Amino acid sequence: MTIAQRLDIHKVDPEAYKPMMALEKYVHSGSLGEGLIGLIKFRASQINGCAYCLDMHGHEARAAGVDQRQLDVLSGWHEAPSLYSAREQAALAFTEEVTRIGEHGVTEATWQKVRAAFSEQETVQLLMGICTINAWNRMAITVHLELPPAKKA
Repeated sequence: MTIAQRLDIHKVDPEAYKPMMALEKYVHSGSLGEGLIGLIKFRASQINGCAYCLDMHGHEARAAGVDQRQLDVLSGWHEAPSLYSAREQAALAFTEEVTRIGEHGVTEATWQKVRAAFSEQETVQLLMGICTINAWNRMAITVHLELPPAKKA
């Protein structure tokens, strides 16, 4: 079964993406590192079920040096803590709780892990990165954004 794309946001209004691209630029301008950004984008996209973003951010994460094994087991990262640094674990826990904000908010335990692993400035960038990927996921899923052609290995 093929799901047809409902709407091409960029074609209808190219200005619509400009604020999102400004957020992306901000998130990538700091010291989080492309690998960590890739992990949070991939994890939020797993939770939200966004095939387009999983495809894109899987490629980006690997290009940034994220190990394939880390991506393969990311949805079960709690069960494989040795694959992820304390900083990555804090960011992943934060990503999950912010993405699922309506379930129980962000717990104090997760907040304390984030604050122990990240400066205040990095915490802001991390939060903005999580919020940004969640917005992208919602747009892509809503309009059934089509996957691009497969990339050559």
